[in-house]
Amino acid sequence: MVKYFTTGAGAETRGGALEQLKEFKDRCWIDMVNPDDGECDEVAALTGVPEDMIKAALDDNERARTEFDDGCSMFVVDCPLIEESDNGDSYTTLPLALIYNEKCIITVCLKGNTVLKEFITGRERVICENPLQFVLKFMLGNAKRFLYCLKQIDRKTHRIQSEMGRTMRNSEIIQLLDLQNSLVYFSTSLNSNARVHEKLYKVEGVATREEMLDLYDDVIIEGKQAIETCNIYKNILSVTMDAYGSVISNNANDTMRKLTIITIILAIPTMIAGFWGMNMTVPFQTSESNTSTVWFWVVIAATAVLTVAIAFLILKSSSFDQTARRKRKKRKDKKEK
Repeated sequence: MVKYFTTGAGAETRGGALEQLKEFKDRCWIDMVNPDDGECDEVAALTGVPEDMIKAALDDNERARTEFDDGCSMFVVDCPLIEESDNGDSYTTLPLALIYNEKCIITVCLKGNTVLKEFITGRERVICENPLQFVLKFMLGNAKRFLYCLKQIDRKTHRIQSEMGRTMRNSEIIQLLDLQNSLVYFSTSLNSNARVHEKLYKVEGVATREEMLDLYDDVIIEGKQAIETCNIYKNILSVTMDAYGSVISNNANDTMRKLTIITIILAIPTMIAGFWGMNMTVPFQTSESNTSTVWFWVVIAATAVLTVAIAFLILKSSSFDQTARRKRKKRKDKKEK
């Protein structure tokens, strides 16, 4: 899809919103969203921009970079993207190309961009006839968009942690893993964008014009803040995942401890019953014709008493009696106070 926009006359009366054109016009902005080959060829013919530049951002694995060729300047940056999934919103990045020459400005991306939508509606005012200002304002808005997404990730992390405090399920752990992956993508993209920001200073008109230099400084500041915020959240989430891994391991150990106790206790009557499991006579039975069941019940009772006694000793031993240890620790703390 290809759309043409211009600042045009009457921008103030439209609240800063851009005017959409029906066809190409010099000094306009061309917004290309997932264009096909025919649209790329048409725009290349109208603007004189090489076709490989226009198609650069159509590769979702394209890295952030700059390129200058035949009077055309291209800046490819990574942009945050929020997508809906079965586990809620997921966060990833997508490359976007900003290309300009003396004729026009071109933006190319596989999906619609939130910052560009703000340009169109006038929430952020830009001048299509000033490509350098357009590029700087987009990069500033893009850095702010990263910060917004990072705050959303942090809020979602806190919500998941609250749910895991009540009940720990696989779905919450998977969501935390998805957020951790998103932060890795964001960290890589922000560092790549930072290198593009550094090269912006060498572009003609940035260092020599005060208003552009101020805008450039804002881009650098917001970009560094986004990188630092991403690193903080990434480290916190990594520590959180390690802590939950320890909790899961402790829960598994506690479950295995309980199963071991149950196995030991049940092994005692099983062992005793096995001694007479091959049609052997009950102890003290005088003859095979004696059908009295008294000694049978005596053996059963002795087995039950022995099982209960051993279970009591196991549960009261220092290695298993965690409750007693906690009580002793509480009493000791009270005495110290």
